[in-house]
Amino acid sequence: MLRRRAGLRLWLSALWLAALVLAALLAPWISPRDPLTQDLFLARLPPFWVAGTEPGYLLGTDSLGRDVLSRILHGARVALLVALVAGGITCLIGATFGLLAGFLRGWVDMVISRLIDIWMAFPPVLFSILLIAVLGPSLTSIIIAIVVIDWTRFARVVRAEAMAQGAMDYVASARVAGRGRIGTMLREILPNVLPTVVVLLTLEMGIAVIVEAILSFVNLSISTDDPTWGGMISEGRTSIYQAWWVLVFPLIALFLTVLAFSQLGEGLKDRFDPVLR
Repeated sequence: MLRRRAGLRLWLSALWLAALVLAALLAPWISPRDPLTQDLFLARLPPFWVAGTEPGYLLGTDSLGRDVLSRILHGARVALLVALVAGGITCLIGATFGLLAGFLRGWVDMVISRLIDIWMAFPPVLFSILLIAVLGPSLTSIIIAIVVIDWTRFARVVRAEAMAQGAMDYVASARVAGRGRIGTMLREILPNVLPTVVVLLTLEMGIAVIVEAILSFVNLSISTDDPTWGGMISEGRTSIYQAWWVLVFPLIALFLTVLAFSQLGEGLKDRFDPVLR
C-alpha cells in the first residue's frame, strides 16, 4: 500500500511538472492574449463561470485589463528557468564540496566546514536582498543570490551522507582491491549519495521558485510589467475583495509547483535508493 502511494505521488508530481514545462515552452502560442496588453475597459473581469465576464478570458483579468491566464503561463517560464538554472548550479557546487569534505576528510573537511559555518552565519533573507540590491534586479541576480546562499544546504547534507557511506564495508573492500581515493569516491560513494542529492535538488528547485516569487512580490525581480507569479500575487493582494482571482490563481500555481517538486524528490528517492530497494 505504501509503495503504491509513493508511486502515485511520483507520477502525479511528474505529470504536473511536465504539463507546466510544456505550458511554459508553448506559452507564446497557447496564451489567449498578450500578457502585457492593457485594456482598462476590461479591468477586473471575473473568470468564465462567473456572471459578467467576457468571452475569451477564462481566468478573468487584473486591474489593468491584462489576461490572468496568459500572465500565469508566461510567469511559469520565469519560475521554471530560475528553478532549473539556480537549482542545478547550487546542486553542482554544494554537492561537490560536500562530497570532497565527507570522503577526503582531514584538512579538506576542516576548510570546507569552516567555510560553511561562516557562510551560514549570514541571515539568508537579508543576504539575498543585499545581493539583489548590489547586483540590480534581474533574473541573473536572483540566480546568483540563490546559488550563493543555498549551496551550503547541499554541502552539509552530502558531507554527512558521504561520511556515513565512507564507513561502510564496501568502501573498505574497494580500497583493499587497489582502487584509488578519487576512484572510490566517484564509483562507490557517489552512486549511493545520488538519491539524497536528487531529493535535495528537487527541494531546491521548489525553494528557488518560492524565492523568485518573494523577490517579485517586493519588486526585486525583473520589471514589474513582466508577468511573474510573485508580482501577480502582490498585485492581487491589494484588490482581493474586488478581484480575488488575480491573487488566487497564481497562488494555486505556485503552491502546486512547489508541492510537486518536493513530492517528486521523495518519490524518486523511494524508487531509486539502493538501500530501500
